[in-house]
Amino acid sequence: MPHHSAQPATSPTAMSPSAPSPTAPGTPPALPRTAHDVPYVFAARFNAGDPDAVQEMYAPDAVFVPPDGVPATTSEEIRRANAAFLALGLPITVRPRQVRVAGDTALLVVDWELGAGEGEGGDGGGAHDAVAGPVRGTATDVARRGPDGCWRYLIDSPFGGGPA
Repeated sequence: MPHHSAQPATSPTAMSPSAPSPTAPGTPPALPRTAHDVPYVFAARFNAGDPDAVQEMYAPDAVFVPPDGVPATTSEEIRRANAAFLALGLPITVRPRQVRVAGDTALLVVDWELGAGEGEGGDGGGAHDAVAGPVRGTATDVARRGPDGCWRYLIDSPFGGGPA
């Protein structure tokens, strides 16, 4: 019988109490060792503004579904899709609703927000033409535990799979 679990969102912060923390300033947190920590580690890496650290959150065969619904299927396409969000220069907060784990695969339903408490954002960098206030969504994601024991996104669908 698969193990099913959920983690309540206790805080809109980028890190969970059990998520790894950086070992030195400027060092991204370690890749997540539990499915529950995937959104928090992603948020910490995203908020550091390091595209390489964000890219490490994806399995080699991952798919990213951007707002237009056309999937990014290569590492370079995923990097470009995330660059559009990083270019906004806004911090992300995450609030997991559900984390369901079956073996080495997990379904994550996560409310997220870019720019919580911000007045105006940047030019959108391709993700949005103009940002006035926070950008929000509910992600429906699939993560997989790799042979190294770390969890990475297999499918990252920040807007739940449909166009925004």
